[in-house]
Amino acid sequence: MSKSDPKSRVEIHGFEAKHYDALMNVISFGSYKKFIKSAIAAMKITPNDKILDLGAGTGRNACLMHEYLSEKGKYVGMDISEEMMRQFKKKCSAFPNMSIVNQRIDEPFSYENEFDKAFSSFVIHGFPQEKRIKILQNIWKALKPGGYFFLLDYNQFNLEEKPWFARKIFKTAECPYAFDFIEKDWESIMSDLEFGDFNTKLYFHGYMRLLKAKKIIK
Repeated sequence: MSKSDPKSRVEIHGFEAKHYDALMNVISFGSYKKFIKSAIAAMKITPNDKILDLGAGTGRNACLMHEYLSEKGKYVGMDISEEMMRQFKKKCSAFPNMSIVNQRIDEPFSYENEFDKAFSSFVIHGFPQEKRIKILQNIWKALKPGGYFFLLDYNQFNLEEKPWFARKIFKTAECPYAFDFIEKDWESIMSDLEFGDFNTKLYFHGYMRLLKAKKIIK
């Protein structure tokens, strides 16, 4: 999967990438900014934190995280969309401790024991399971011992038990990979990959969650 996967809708290019922030505002009826601000606040970022953001996008999240960081703090974002990266660099040009690299998150990282916190927002569900496992292994390696990963994505639920309109929206908007993502017990999967000390914050009537997981050294 070194090239874009046609089944995945998280790898954004072209018109959608150029207007991503505006589209998210429209789709969420203006609630996205408040939602993502709440999730980032729940990360409890400290001034000297070093943060890795997988799927950094336009820099909207980075700007919110920067509010918590001092000059000694550091943020590194990863993305593969040239349009997204251009927007990121424009938004974050005044912040020397904020950077973005062109890096696929499902391929090996050069980072090891380097970050206090890692964050991913609605990206991992767009990969097949074997790639998700690789991404989690990459994150574990990049985190310092005792560092935390924050997974902002869909919660675990049975889609067929949800109201018809929720099923319709999900089936229309989401990629094929998302359908098995919501069925999996991610705490159990991540426990097998040496994460622990889990904590969950739910959003949008439990359809979405921020799952906090600590890197455990056994």
